[in-house]
Amino acid sequence: MLALARKINQSIVIGNDIEITLLEIKGDQIKLGINAPKSIPIYRKEIYDQIQAENKKAAQANVDINSLKNLFTVNIK
Repeated sequence: MLALARKINQSIVIGNDIEITLLEIKGDQIKLGINAPKSIPIYRKEIYDQIQAENKKAAQANVDINSLKNLFTVNIK
């Protein structure tokens, strides 16, 4: 892990198109500003972990193929 010291309004750059700026320090919290292309998703770590856990659960779920086929079958009378 790379650890950097920054002061308010100082930034770091990741790659060519992501800039993270330290905006504010209040007690034991900091506020960050992130400039990145809209195509790059940005999540808080705890939310990202929840998304990954749900994706893993969905990938391991047993799927009844016949039930799935019935969802897409059109009954014409």
